[in-house]
Amino acid sequence: MKRRHFLHQLTGATASALAWSPSVFGKAAQQVGFDDLMQHKIADVSYTEVQLTWPRFVGKNARRDIHGYGPKVTVCTLTTDQGAKGWGQPNGRRNDEIIAYVRGKRVADLFQPAQGVTDPKALAFDVPLHDLAGIILNQPVYQLLGQRKPILTKCYSGMIYFDELEPKAGQVQTMANGMDKIIENCASDYKLGYRQFKLKIGRGNMWMAKDAGLQRDIDVTKLVAKTFPDCEILVDANDGYTADGAISYLKGIGDIPLFWFEEPFAETVADYRKLREWTRANKPKTLLADGEYEPDQNLLRDLETQKLIDVHITDIMGYGFTPWRKLMPELKKMSILASPHAFGEMLKTNYTAHLTGGLGNTVTIEGVPCTSDDIDFGDYKIVKGQLVPSSAPGFGMKLLKNA
Repeated sequence: MKRRHFLHQLTGATASALAWSPSVFGKAAQQVGFDDLMQHKIADVSYTEVQLTWPRFVGKNARRDIHGYGPKVTVCTLTTDQGAKGWGQPNGRRNDEIIAYVRGKRVADLFQPAQGVTDPKALAFDVPLHDLAGIILNQPVYQLLGQRKPILTKCYSGMIYFDELEPKAGQVQTMANGMDKIIENCASDYKLGYRQFKLKIGRGNMWMAKDAGLQRDIDVTKLVAKTFPDCEILVDANDGYTADGAISYLKGIGDIPLFWFEEPFAETVADYRKLREWTRANKPKTLLADGEYEPDQNLLRDLETQKLIDVHITDIMGYGFTPWRKLMPELKKMSILASPHAFGEMLKTNYTAHLTGGLGNTVTIEGVPCTSDDIDFGDYKIVKGQLVPSSAPGFGMKLLKNA
């Protein structure tokens, strides 16, 4: 395939010939994709940094001080000899030896749509290779994963921190205006389409006395639930409780339903068994989610096998997009749900939307609203509380900043 023909194809009518669904995707369609990927060799690998800006200042959680206004993250672009470009967050730091290894390789030697990255040395470029393959084949990533139309699921706002502890500019902080700030931030996310709020709890771990922090966690939960009765509440303690403290919190919120309880404490089988026994008897619909912070995958598998947790939340980039593709069917067999951690970077939220769109089994997606002068995030949208991924090729986002 010549460069001119490829660039014309991106704007032409060949998309319908390449689109497929599980019911029609057979050996012939696989060969079409393979042949096209074989025509492209990696000619250049470049890196740059992009600034992501959150819509507001983000404060403390149970384990960490203020988070600020948004991170600067590294992204990587792969360019082929035919002019195709795919980009995204790399796994790990720049490694010149790996760059030299992939340069000159055919895309099909590194990546297959049905599997993802097939060469372990190329996992550093897991997301960029998915994006690149989607560009070459003129398919969104969820179609590469097997779905003609994406599987949709809920999306929560993960941006409600200990907002009442941070004074507004020019104000003396009081309990009243602090709680108003939490409601104001929830209302802002509600306008964006979110119908789930994840509230950070665990104030007594570092920032308040234990009893006062526990009561504040309870009060915030009750206030948000009362103010937004049509929304679901998730809570995340960032390992800031003990098993007994987590149960005290659940008792304190009374009959308020919780969609899930995330990372109540540093996970152990004994503590989760104690919490599970209590929730089965008192809040059987509340899901228990874990696996974000320094995850021990063997321990997580043990907790999942014993049905002590319900949702696996290891980070989408920390674990890797291709490894997540392999993990998802295993979780399905165990009747364990997924929700890859994505906080901080809307890029990760959008990657997860395609993973979910292709493989399902995701109970909700972590939403991280942000803007960037360096990225066009594409036509992702929240509709009735669900995140709809872009249908453009690859991940459907454009890098506006030159490498």
